[in-house]
Amino acid sequence: MELELGSLIIAGTIAIFVLIFAIKGFRIVRQAEVMVIERLGRYNKTIESGINIIWPIIDQPRKYKHDRIDVDGYRAISTERIDLRERVFDFPKQNVITKDNVNVQINALLYFQVMDPVKAVYEIVDLPDAIEKLTQTTLRNVIGELELDQTLTSRDTINSKLQNILDDATNKWGVKVNRVELQDINPPHEIQEAMNKQMYAERERRAQVLEAEGMKSAAILDAEGIKESKINKAEGERQSQILIAEGVGTAKVTIARAEAEAIRLISEEIDKKGDPIKYLIAVKYIETLEKMVEGDKNKTIYMPYEATGVLSSLGGIKELLDK
Repeated sequence: MELELGSLIIAGTIAIFVLIFAIKGFRIVRQAEVMVIERLGRYNKTIESGINIIWPIIDQPRKYKHDRIDVDGYRAISTERIDLRERVFDFPKQNVITKDNVNVQINALLYFQVMDPVKAVYEIVDLPDAIEKLTQTTLRNVIGELELDQTLTSRDTINSKLQNILDDATNKWGVKVNRVELQDINPPHEIQEAMNKQMYAERERRAQVLEAEGMKSAAILDAEGIKESKINKAEGERQSQILIAEGVGTAKVTIARAEAEAIRLISEEIDKKGDPIKYLIAVKYIETLEKMVEGDKNKTIYMPYEATGVLSSLGGIKELLDK
C-alpha cells in the first residue's frame, strides 16, 4: 500500500510538473510581436512569432510598459508582448510660448515603431512616458525659436525638425520615430480676432488692387482701341485722297489728250496759213464769257481791248472751216 501510495504521489507530482510545463513552458507569439525572456533575472533570448518553448520558473518574460486606450483615457500598463507595428501617440494639448511671447496651445501626433525590443525594455524604464516628455520639451524648444506667424505657416518645417530631433534621441531606446504631426495650433482668442481682422483687411486690399488693375487694363485697352481707330481712319482718308488725286490726274491727262487730239484734227483741216493756237484761245475765251454771263442778267461786263482782236479772228476761222 505504501509503495502504491508513493507511486501515486510521484505520478501526481510528475503530472503536475508536466501540466505546469505545458502551461508555462509553451508560449505562442502572434505575428509582429516578440517576447523578451529572462533566465534567473538576466536576459536570455527574444522569442518571435510562432510556438516557443521555455523552462518554467527558470525562464520568465520581461514586462514591457506601453499605452493603451482605456475608458479613462491613455494610461501606462504592462504586458509581456512587445508590438513591433507602427503606433501613434496623441498627446494632450499643451501650452507653448512663441518667440514673440504668444501663448499657444498645440496638439501633436507622434508615429513611432519599436525596432530593438531589448533596448526598449532595458534602456528606459517607461518608454511611452519618456517619449511623451521628450516630445513636449522638444516642441517647446522648437516653437520658442519661431514667431507666431512662422509657427502658423511652417508646419512642415516644424514637423520635419521635430522628427529628426526625436529620432536621434530615441535611437538609444531602440525606437524609430517615423513622423510628427502638429494637429492643432490654437492662439489666444484675442489674437485670433486680430488675425481675422487682418485677414479681412488683406482680402479687401487685394480686392481693391485687383479692381484698380482691372480698371487700368480696361482704360489701356480703350485708349489702344481709340488709337487704332484713329490710325485706321487717317490711313483710310490718306488712301482716299491718294485715289482722288490719282483720279483727278488721270482725268486731266485724258482731257488734255482729247483736247490735243481735237487740236490736231482741226489743224489738219485748217490750211497752212491758219493758226490753230488762235483757234484754241478763241474757244477758251468764249467758254469764259459763257461763265461770266451766267446768273444775274443785269451784270455789266467789261471786256479787255485785246478781246476784240480775238473775236475778229473767229470770222476768219469760220471762213476757213467753210472752205
